[in-house]
Amino acid sequence: MARYTGPSCKLCRREGKKLFLKGDRCLSDKCALDRRATVPGQHGAGRKSVKEYGQHLREKQTARRYYGVQEKQFKKYYVAADKKEGITGENLLSLLERRFDNVVYRMGLASSRKEARQLVRHAHFTLNGKKADIPSIILKTGDVVALKDKSRSSEKIKGLMENMANINAPKWLELNVEAASAKVIALPARDDIDFEFEEQLIVELYSK
Repeated sequence: MARYTGPSCKLCRREGKKLFLKGDRCLSDKCALDRRATVPGQHGAGRKSVKEYGQHLREKQTARRYYGVQEKQFKKYYVAADKKEGITGENLLSLLERRFDNVVYRMGLASSRKEARQLVRHAHFTLNGKKADIPSIILKTGDVVALKDKSRSSEKIKGLMENMANINAPKWLELNVEAASAKVIALPARDDIDFEFEEQLIVELYSK
């Protein structure tokens, strides 16, 4: 399935939730969901209530779009989460949180996950001191993500580094603002995820 390249705000309107796909714009009065809360499409305003399967599907789509993951890749994460010990839904969210691009976003060095993916692909970061440009890498406890020294001269990066000092990073990440780096010191717990997911609906969808 090809990556979605249309307007990001349509995805928020489709799910009826702010997915924070455009950074600070989502918090401003320009947010499309605040200005036009109906579902996109000619008949969006008149759509009926969602049935049980639709609720399951919408929750899966919400999680997939929130983290910027394609359908096939999301299914792989679910299969991996289901094989792990513990609660499958929580395992799934933990895997998604530990994606390389999401960690860069959580560090405050990107205004959105989309921007974080772009920065990772352009090789602005290292992983454990080595080049890493794959956004989907799942980090483990002890891994260290750091901004490359040569990337600090970029005006865009300088602005993001200033934001890093004010970021409220999750407790499973240990930030070093001076070094523009972060270390994964624990696996993300369910309480560490600040978005209201109903992950059990995703599990029920894939269990059918």
